[in-house]
Amino acid sequence: MDFRSSALGLLAALLLVVPVIVAAEDAAPEASFDWFEYAGSDPADATVSPGPEQFRNPVLKGFYPDPSVVRVGEDYYLVTSTFGWFPGIPVFHSRDLVHWTQIGNAIDRTTQLDFGQHDLVNGVFAPAIEHHQGTFYIVNTCFPACGGNYVITAKDPAGPWSDPVWLPDLAGGIDPSLFFDEDGRAWIVNNDLPEGGERWNGHRAIWLQEFDAKALRTIGPRKVILDGGIDPAEKPEYIEGPHVFRRGDWYYLSAAEGGTGEMHRQVILRSRQVTGPYEPWERNPILTQRDLPRERPFPITSTGHADLVQAQDGQWWALFLGNRPYPPLQGHYVNTGRETFLMPVHWEDGWPRITDAGQVVPYVLDAPRLPHSDAAVPTSGGFTVRDEFDGDALPLYWMTVRNPREAWYRLGDGALHLRARGTLLGQRDNPSFLARRQQHQDADATTLVRFAPRRDGDIAGLAAFQNEAYWYLLALTREDGALKIVLDRRDGRISEEPLTGTRLAAATLPAQAGEGLRLRIRARGADYDFQYALPGGNWRTLAEGVDGTLLSTAVAGGFTGAVFGAYAARHGQVR
Repeated sequence: MDFRSSALGLLAALLLVVPVIVAAEDAAPEASFDWFEYAGSDPADATVSPGPEQFRNPVLKGFYPDPSVVRVGEDYYLVTSTFGWFPGIPVFHSRDLVHWTQIGNAIDRTTQLDFGQHDLVNGVFAPAIEHHQGTFYIVNTCFPACGGNYVITAKDPAGPWSDPVWLPDLAGGIDPSLFFDEDGRAWIVNNDLPEGGERWNGHRAIWLQEFDAKALRTIGPRKVILDGGIDPAEKPEYIEGPHVFRRGDWYYLSAAEGGTGEMHRQVILRSRQVTGPYEPWERNPILTQRDLPRERPFPITSTGHADLVQAQDGQWWALFLGNRPYPPLQGHYVNTGRETFLMPVHWEDGWPRITDAGQVVPYVLDAPRLPHSDAAVPTSGGFTVRDEFDGDALPLYWMTVRNPREAWYRLGDGALHLRARGTLLGQRDNPSFLARRQQHQDADATTLVRFAPRRDGDIAGLAAFQNEAYWYLLALTREDGALKIVLDRRDGRISEEPLTGTRLAAATLPAQAGEGLRLRIRARGADYDFQYALPGGNWRTLAEGVDGTLLSTAVAGGFTGAVFGAYAARHGQVR
């Protein structure tokens, strides 16, 4: 073979090989997380310990707001809001109202609802669960542009739940709930604008309409049964979260007013007819903490959105949301989100009461006299949960922001694998980010990541996240060909903050660090520390005492809570 033919052959070979090499270098790398450990405790827990017949509040720590509960025989089922997180609407089971085990997610298929690219404060609001003649019902709102009010059903509360059946008669309102009367008729109530429009900011009304439980549609006329709140002269804001229930010959309408912040309170009305008229109790509210000083020891605030349930022993109980702010208390900083609390209901002259005026919601109180439940994963008190990622599916409490539209994660070889895509943590989209809730004021999130960046800007690590505008990222990346550990922050208060955030700290690592780098975020109230450890090495601190209030709802806004999670991306390839 002469030189010319040899050269042409080599060139042809190079033309075949080079595109393969380029494609391999440009292919999205995969980050592997061997395990993820969450550990948490709270300063308030050290002040008092429950006895053998007591329990500790909250019963669902972390971002589990707007609880709704139903009893079926000796079993209790509870659902909460998830807004723009997917999967949505966790479903819990208990037999004692204290120890809850998540058994499913009602919105667990991307075909059920589309959260689009809306803010995380949008999505699924305040679900309500009911049971009638062997069928479970959840009525809910997907707001603002993913369909409105709907109903889904299931024979097994663990799922699968049906696709949504839309309820167009409920117009633009939110917070629907169902009531099945003793005569078999069903009714649906929800919050909406009043007749003639609002007369003050936050003016809302509660509407009632009959519901055909077989055809899954509203029927007959729609009627206002509460306009504005229990005292319209006070111009109360946002009457919402209504529930109708029956005790004896009375129908009760329970609802929250004052907004979901520190002015939140639960009110009660009653009527001899399900259609009204409903008269408020003169001793309202039946639950609030807004009459207490903000700077009190270990405060529980913003209580409301209660749902009442009668146990099989005849005792009534209330599950409701509340906040636990950490110091400095004047800022009302809450990173754990709105959580689920439990208290007994006492009846006074035919009216239910949860708290007396000036009464604090207790952290420890006597437990219901019901058969004990064992929670598969703890949800109250201090605890540690370690996920080894060695199963066929993620634990039910893992979530991602908005609907995934492609397969970007997988489980295999005893690890969680994330594909580093061009969708970034700072985008209003669905990045390669899987997370679990921060459930304590003092919390550690730790993981081991294996990652080989293929080009500058490839990044993977551990994030503390409130929404796309407020987060911290402790991650492994490549810059100028060198492997680095970095801490990035995105602060939505800074104008023109880049989607990739602002670099707060960095350190160069040896090349073998990508073979197994431990990462840890430590929250201590308002202070967050960010640490890493090389394979076989001790912990090193990259940054300490970083401002954790960035992750609070007081700063970041919204109705959710902070989460910790695994993340991977390709910076510079935004789509």
